[in-house]
Amino acid sequence: MFALSHYAGTGRELVLAFKERGRRELATVFGALVAEALPALPGVRPDEFGKWWLVPAPSRRAAARRRGGSHLVGIARASGASVAPILAFARGVRDSVGLDAAARRANLSGRVRLRRSGLPPPGTAVVLLDDVVTTGATASACGAVLAAAGFRVSAVLTLTAARSTHPPG
Repeated sequence: MFALSHYAGTGRELVLAFKERGRRELATVFGALVAEALPALPGVRPDEFGKWWLVPAPSRRAAARRRGGSHLVGIARASGASVAPILAFARGVRDSVGLDAAARRANLSGRVRLRRSGLPPPGTAVVLLDDVVTTGATASACGAVLAAAGFRVSAVLTLTAARSTHPPG
């Protein structure tokens, strides 16, 4: 798991501005950072056609509606990589703010779904993209669904990490 920055100071403020305050122009900034980070991630390579595949972590439907769409899809598209928005949360997923690690895992258990449209080619190595890693519950749940569908998650790349156990990469 790799993070571009710690979830503190400027990194935190930029993520919050983009995610919660409608600063959609920051998608290009984050996209450029993601594009620069991809070739530097250990063990991550483009496919045989030179494409990097990003799978954005899903957002709750209400949050995506409030934000005018998936904020992570915007970043992934701005990176120039191939984007596969193939994950979704099922009903019943609560906002994870304030939940501890066990509650976050329980909140997502069995509630990450694979969308059948827009799938990368079978067996493709993908990079899971998320905004903030706190406990790793989202990355773990999403990674399990992708692996079960036959995709190899070669890395998890997040914009920020809330804990020092997920250092910036």
